[in-house]
Amino acid sequence: MKSKISAAVRYLTVTGCTAVLLAGGMSWVGAQQPPAAPTAPAGQGRGGGGGGRGNAGPAIFTVVDANKDGAVTRDEMKSTFDKWFTEWDSAKAGSLTQEQLLAGLNAALPAPAAQAGGGRGAVAQNQTPDPAHVQAMIAALPAAAPVKPKQPRKVLVLGKAAGFVHSSIPLAGRTIEELGKKTGAWTTTITYDPADINEANLKQYDAIFLASTTGAFLDDPNDAAATAARKKALLDFVRGGKGLAGIHAATDSYHQNRPSPDAPAGGRGRGAGGGRGGPAAPVVTQFLAQGDKNGDQKVSREEFGALADAWYTKIDTDNSGRVSQADFQQRFAALMPAPPPASTGQQPATQLGPDNQVGTWPEFNTMIGGFFKFHWNDGQEITVKVDEPNHPLNAVFKGKPQLVIHDETYTFGRETYSRKNLRVLTSVDYAKMSDVDKKKEQNPRADGDYGLSWIKRDGKGRVFYEAFGHNEKIYAIRPILEHVLAGMQYVLGDLQADDSPSQK
Repeated sequence: MKSKISAAVRYLTVTGCTAVLLAGGMSWVGAQQPPAAPTAPAGQGRGGGGGGRGNAGPAIFTVVDANKDGAVTRDEMKSTFDKWFTEWDSAKAGSLTQEQLLAGLNAALPAPAAQAGGGRGAVAQNQTPDPAHVQAMIAALPAAAPVKPKQPRKVLVLGKAAGFVHSSIPLAGRTIEELGKKTGAWTTTITYDPADINEANLKQYDAIFLASTTGAFLDDPNDAAATAARKKALLDFVRGGKGLAGIHAATDSYHQNRPSPDAPAGGRGRGAGGGRGGPAAPVVTQFLAQGDKNGDQKVSREEFGALADAWYTKIDTDNSGRVSQADFQQRFAALMPAPPPASTGQQPATQLGPDNQVGTWPEFNTMIGGFFKFHWNDGQEITVKVDEPNHPLNAVFKGKPQLVIHDETYTFGRETYSRKNLRVLTSVDYAKMSDVDKKKEQNPRADGDYGLSWIKRDGKGRVFYEAFGHNEKIYAIRPILEHVLAGMQYVLGDLQADDSPSQK
């Protein structure tokens, strides 16, 4: 029991006090400081850039987890690399070239559609939250909703992820369900099937909640007509007067790397769509960059085995001997360096340059408020600025804008996130971020404006977004839950609030 409680500790600084959130409940402790963010493994310090969410980690986990027990051991990783070397070195030359590595890894990994959960051989998403996380979340639930519902309300939670699969998705869905149940503000249906986003089914709901959906989450890769019908149903649902809410990776959807002017046809990059070489390309680059110790532009069996051992050490950060699927995906992505800006030359992080992402569904990109460009890693300390202390959705903060959160935190493309489109409720207090942390993002915003939560009108409908929610501990922080509760009541049409853009 002690180990569960220790693992669930979360610190939250609110106006000089720190909330210590335990699996069994919540207590307030004065004058304590949150712990320093853990030291990132090698290669993790720069955070995640652009299309990095479309990494090969999920597919590699599927292959390396030989006994299919939901975790990877050091022996499994080394055995897989050794097996790969034997298969790919068909000429028995004793070493592998870049071309052999790329062809071999592309053949070894599941097809992109299967990785995304959208085709034959798809890996099913976990739909069951950890009981300890559920217990901590329930203990932190607010007692009542800000306003009484005007009528019975129904919410549809969609947990489908077609790109990076967050381990917190099942907990996010359960949180919405428990918030509605505890306060009586709504009832909830949770689905992982994008086919449920259709005109007939949506008639019974008042709002849709996107639980860290990633990639092209509504797309059917085998049916363009079905994809178009789902997209139209979502847009019509909101614009016709209903609500849309999203958390964390709801904005890591429908975007890809921007092709550089001098790139070959098909482009390059780590984003969805992969560019030439697919998701294996950046991994193969690191096979050579980190594995080739003698500089011959090849890897021997010994070098390949040593690389597998070194990578496992970096991934198994707590030395437990077992790495879960969610941890493997996140930590493996950190082994891949963030891509350089999509321009004709590399630019220093302090120099303003082009964003490297472009939206692939502009109507949704505008509706949700932006798309993911970069993220500071999980554990990054973020001081939250409450932009409008007197706004109804910010009432939970009681006019005292001092909130410190440790979570993976997104930044958004300059061309999509704008206060001219959004009513920004909270944002990153960029002035309180260290220069070291600021420089982790290439081509930062000149205005230092990094929104965290916002609302907006789209047609007759209402939209709310909350950027925090990567780590399961976020769902046990009461002020965040209260903020999400208010956001949900806004999109449901029960909580009236000024949703005109922050900048006219």
